[in-house]
Amino acid sequence: MSVKIEVENIKCGGCANSIRKGLLVDSRITAVEVDIENGQISYEGDETTRSDAIKKLLKMGYPEKGSVEGIKAATAKAKSFASCAIGKMTENG
Repeated sequence: MSVKIEVENIKCGGCANSIRKGLLVDSRITAVEVDIENGQISYEGDETTRSDAIKKLLKMGYPEKGSVEGIKAATAKAKSFASCAIGKMTENG
């Protein structure tokens, strides 16, 4: 079953790389695709993985669209910069 989640703060391939690696840690999730332009993530898994995936994405700085505001949104954005940088480093080597 394909699960789709719209998230915030995806900017580049480094972000996408971090998201893929972060979600694939969960053995129930496979075939992660990241649509950078539209801020969408889709993966193969069952619906029971959705809440865990959303929590993982938030922890990485990519909250579900509309789920955080104010200081939480600023914190998520800061975390996404760190995740992005890590993704860029692992993407290139």
